[in-house]
Amino acid sequence: MFERFTDPARRVVVLAQEDARERRQDRIRAGNLLVGIVCTPGTPGADLLAEAGVDRQVVEDGLAGAGPDHAEALATLGIDLDEVRRQAEETFGPGALDRTRAARGQWRGGHIPFEREAKKALELGLREAIRLGDRHIGTEHLLLGLLWPGSTAHTILAARGVTLEGMRAAVAEQGRGRASG
Repeated sequence: MFERFTDPARRVVVLAQEDARERRQDRIRAGNLLVGIVCTPGTPGADLLAEAGVDRQVVEDGLAGAGPDHAEALATLGIDLDEVRRQAEETFGPGALDRTRAARGQWRGGHIPFEREAKKALELGLREAIRLGDRHIGTEHLLLGLLWPGSTAHTILAARGVTLEGMRAAVAEQGRGRASG
């Protein structure tokens, strides 16, 4: 499928993988793809998001609010993460937990697979390209794929009033005036 991607759309996937690594995730998620789109300025997908008022900070804020609060979950079990860290550092020295294999992210090298919702977004992007009669998949198609309900990216965009139907209309309008990317 990636052979049909435009160069900017491929760049989105590379940026999504880099973002997943930076976040120490074991899979590329739909939110990482959204980060990739907003980080490719001058492309149709990024331009459409900018017009809708969605920038990197909006996406980061949405991703920060979308994840589970592990500290809160552990607190319900009577575990205080700050106290665990304090005791570990008291016993083993400052930054002790940061020196563990898990903290160093041993899995971070090489290929990172796509999470199911990200795969679905890529597939839906392909379907949107076909629906539009395009022979390639650009950043605008990836954006449309992320707007289907069920993903974190959809939740972030919906909170800003970005809808699939509204973005479809914007993509169609944009397609009349310039090349895809």
